[in-house]
Amino acid sequence: MGSRRATVARQCGSEIVVVADIDLGRANMLAADLDCAATTDWLAAVTRDDVDAVVVSTTNDSLTPVTAAALGAGKHVLCEKPLGRDPVECCLALDAAKASGRVLQVGFNHRYHPAVSKALERAQHGDLGELVVLRCRYGHGGRPGYEREWRADAAVAGGGELLDQGVHAIDLFCALGGTFDEAMGWVASSFWTTEVEDNAFALFRAKTGLVASLHVSWTQWRNLFSLEAFGRDGYLAVDGLGGSYGPERLTFGRRPVDEGLPIEEFSEFPGPDVSWEAEWKEFVGAVAEGREPQATGLHALEAVRMVHAIYQSSRLGAAVALR
Repeated sequence: MGSRRATVARQCGSEIVVVADIDLGRANMLAADLDCAATTDWLAAVTRDDVDAVVVSTTNDSLTPVTAAALGAGKHVLCEKPLGRDPVECCLALDAAKASGRVLQVGFNHRYHPAVSKALERAQHGDLGELVVLRCRYGHGGRPGYEREWRADAAVAGGGELLDQGVHAIDLFCALGGTFDEAMGWVASSFWTTEVEDNAFALFRAKTGLVASLHVSWTQWRNLFSLEAFGRDGYLAVDGLGGSYGPERLTFGRRPVDEGLPIEEFSEFPGPDVSWEAEWKEFVGAVAEGREPQATGLHALEAVRMVHAIYQSSRLGAAVALR
């Protein structure tokens, strides 16, 4: 992920000064491609005088300490989701951002997929009317040995598929529907022998009556992304994220006033994944303009709080209040 971020940043005109990795060989390989310095000392990297901004692309257990140190050194930060393994870690990063006055953007790149971006725009414009139901299915099938990777280690990852891919879906629920007040769900390790969940089923309810339904899975043997929103006046559906998730497509439908079929519009977004470039441009723009980015630390905190509410609900077998 760090390699992808660095390549995109350079393609967008940013200068890469240094890359840091616990594996010096890997750092040197990327540094050679980017014509920059390499180190295994991340603290030295984020405190360099010639560094203006830091991209934090580490395992989840290191996201908060690296982010807080970079902000404390006066650097702007783009930190990969989920920002922290739990709400406490997210708050530490937020406190560091507030104290530094620097930009903290969280890597919710799904917001910047063209189909998702257009869907958010239409929903926020009121094209669907008052929202009544949100639904998302998202998953992949892992790979041989997945149970031995860092994402399966509870101490490192902080959670399984719900915190991994599910946090993207939850962020989009909030972007579409605002805040939710109650959570209920179940998590399980259904196939992979891991300390964390490979499947999660979650329901979130707002005081308005809006309900969001989520299923995320590491046993989705064929990669899938499906996001749907239903309002009083219409509906929309985003299918695919490009690549192995299939072509990116947006469907918008208007509820028929009388009997008959809804009137639907279809938009296809072929070609390479442009979300990373759009996200980087948003980060650079927020820094240049001295404003909050679209995906802030507060957004990450809310999403992680909702993830942990589902973990609590699964343990208790009961709904959990979010407010």
